[in-house]
Amino acid sequence: MSRLSQRPEKPVVGLPLPHESAGLHVTGTALYTDDLVHRTKDVLHAYPVQVMKAHGRITALRTAPALAVPGVVRVLTGADVPGVNDAGMKHDEPLFPDEVMFHGHAVAWVLGETLEAARLGAAAVEVELDELPSLVTLQDAIAADSFHGARPVMVAGDVDAGFADSAHVFTGELQFSDQEHFYLETHAALALVDEAGQVFVQSSTQHPSETQEIVAHVLGLPSHEVTVQCLRMGGGFGGKEMQPHGFAAVAALGARLTGRPVRLRLNRTQDLTMSGKRHGFHAAWKIGFDAEGRIQALDATLTADGGWSLDLSEPVVARAMCHIDNTYWIPHARVTGRIARTNKVSNTAFRGFGGPQGMLVIEDIMGRCAPLLGLDPTELRERNFYRPGQGQTTPYGQPVTHAERISTVWGQVKEDAGIAGRRREIAAFNATHPNTKRALAITGIKFGISFNLTAFNQGGALVLIYKDGSVLINHGGTEMGQGLHTKMLQVAATTLGIPLHKVRLAPTRTDKVPNTSATAASSGADLNGAAVKNACEQLRARLLEVAATRLGANASDVRIVEGVARVLGSAEELGWDDLVRTAYFQRVQLSAAGFYRTEGLHWDAKTFRGSPFKYFSYGAAATEVEVDGFTGAYRIRRVDIVHDVGDSLSPMIDIGQVEGGFVQGAGWLTLEDLRWDTGDGPDRGRLLTQAASTYKLPSFSEMPEEFHVTLLENATEEGAVYGSKAVGEPPLMLAFSVREALREAAAAFGPAGVSVELASPATPEAVYWAVEAARTAGARERAGGRARDGIGNPADTDAPLHA
Repeated sequence: MSRLSQRPEKPVVGLPLPHESAGLHVTGTALYTDDLVHRTKDVLHAYPVQVMKAHGRITALRTAPALAVPGVVRVLTGADVPGVNDAGMKHDEPLFPDEVMFHGHAVAWVLGETLEAARLGAAAVEVELDELPSLVTLQDAIAADSFHGARPVMVAGDVDAGFADSAHVFTGELQFSDQEHFYLETHAALALVDEAGQVFVQSSTQHPSETQEIVAHVLGLPSHEVTVQCLRMGGGFGGKEMQPHGFAAVAALGARLTGRPVRLRLNRTQDLTMSGKRHGFHAAWKIGFDAEGRIQALDATLTADGGWSLDLSEPVVARAMCHIDNTYWIPHARVTGRIARTNKVSNTAFRGFGGPQGMLVIEDIMGRCAPLLGLDPTELRERNFYRPGQGQTTPYGQPVTHAERISTVWGQVKEDAGIAGRRREIAAFNATHPNTKRALAITGIKFGISFNLTAFNQGGALVLIYKDGSVLINHGGTEMGQGLHTKMLQVAATTLGIPLHKVRLAPTRTDKVPNTSATAASSGADLNGAAVKNACEQLRARLLEVAATRLGANASDVRIVEGVARVLGSAEELGWDDLVRTAYFQRVQLSAAGFYRTEGLHWDAKTFRGSPFKYFSYGAAATEVEVDGFTGAYRIRRVDIVHDVGDSLSPMIDIGQVEGGFVQGAGWLTLEDLRWDTGDGPDRGRLLTQAASTYKLPSFSEMPEEFHVTLLENATEEGAVYGSKAVGEPPLMLAFSVREALREAAAAFGPAGVSVELASPATPEAVYWAVEAARTAGARERAGGRARDGIGNPADTDAPLHA
């Protein structure tokens, strides 16, 4: 076992500990960015001047009326920017635009003594606009050939030959919705300037180093004159990876110009109308199967709704393409990706980062094609799993390590959930309930872990030991509620061999650990944990030398366990506090900078070939649902999950992440339905679902009545910190089992073998129409017709799917 994955005696990692801030969370004493305003003197409040048109060129911007409003101090416009007027890394997101690109685009910001003064001032700003045509929907953009960014193509094998060898070929389309992050804490920043002109920004950001970089280039400053700190976030889910930068820059610009602290916090409606979502996608596909139901070829085009600017759309599409195979071997594949440019908010990272969109396509295909092939969906999926020892690679050429875990987690879920017996019970229930149907579906996941951009796969840490033996950790990861800090405390305590209470973790700051990557791609614990471990190993090595001198032994024979240094085979010992004090008087350095870079990655974005992922995470979920045939309303009766997190660093945290990820995925697939005004009236492009009253989020009522989560045992991941695996994103895709169960329940209202198309999100309305389609197929069959003719015969090549 490698040094990175090997665990020492009596490790603190692996213990089921609560979140390090759990007490603060539940008592309301945890501080977030906006809470710091009340501890800051003479704060100004920023409010956006939003233009409520989808597209247009600004012909006049008059700020004088705002300055006449009592309490208004200043109006920030593009003329005030001393550096680069841009908030994005692609330089396509002007901070103060002269062209409105979406309904609600902020073109100026008002600073006021109070938030109300700033609001009234923003309302007084006069903006004249030369309106331009707008593209609101994905279909609008595709029809207008409106695209931006790269158009990658991924090719494996010989696609034409694969289709020629296929016994069954089907084609189809799928369009699925965006998703709002709806983090509890909206975007927020608080900026101050000290007596030397140094800028300090408190920001709710997943990427402090990039926030620092954007703030610096807007202000025309070098990065060392800007410090960004993230105390904690009230949720992020990817929405705070790129999009906080502009808000932080506005606050910093205001602070530089006025000499006073500036606070910017979006209210919920502003956050919903100004910040990006998960990319909605359209997929057009063609798939071929052999006579046994094994995939032979896939040809697909994935089109993402990027919104008005690129943001992270290119890597999101790349990851979607890399995950279209999910757990299935596809010997011949051609997948094309493209990004539609629409007049909507710029869509961005969201938990899974394109992976869910790619995987949904293949899972939808399997669910729709199984009945047409005369196979149970579970059997069709099993026949197409990656198999160990077969030399199978992904369509982009990466070998699938630990492929046996696909079948392992699948088999364990089937056993734990009692699938066979429950399906017999469901069949009996459905036979006696004509207006209510149940179904049980099982789906699996294979999710690659690492940033697609190789350079981001690095982490840093700074660990300090004080004379009294207490330890302070700084690392480059941010805490958004996911428990990263808890894991880092456990890693540090384990590596140093001391009790957990000896270790404290400092807020994430760019002046402690520089050039960090975003806390994203499920890589936070991998990168930062390995960096913390590296720093602690340096310190431990120094302290072992000191202990060896005091105990009269070789350093290689000394162990530090539970805060005591002992020599192997000897009763002599030295307490941690005494050891540290001795090291100080011997002038031994008691601080260390740790670093880690993920090895073995390579990726060619032009050829779309390589090994972009360190490893794959696996999981399987079985979900039982019940559907009302009159309304399409449904409930989730039971969920069983087995998920692979390697050797868990913190099991309680990981189980919570699996549960939360699953529920968020179920929300995306079944409830959360973003709607825009697509008419030609004055409100064209307006987001209609601007609040929790109109945008349905998962709540307690949507939780499964029974929810069982098991972490895969004996699953050490060689080459990862203490044998663990990422947990943040992969569980979200386990929710495919909910959608597939709803599909099967809707199909149960029709004849055996009916293929049901199901919209996404599969709202009760969508499920109702799927039920009606199944019933219609049944009526046609009873009338002597058939819902499908000759499906499965070679002569039906290229037959489109019909519900």
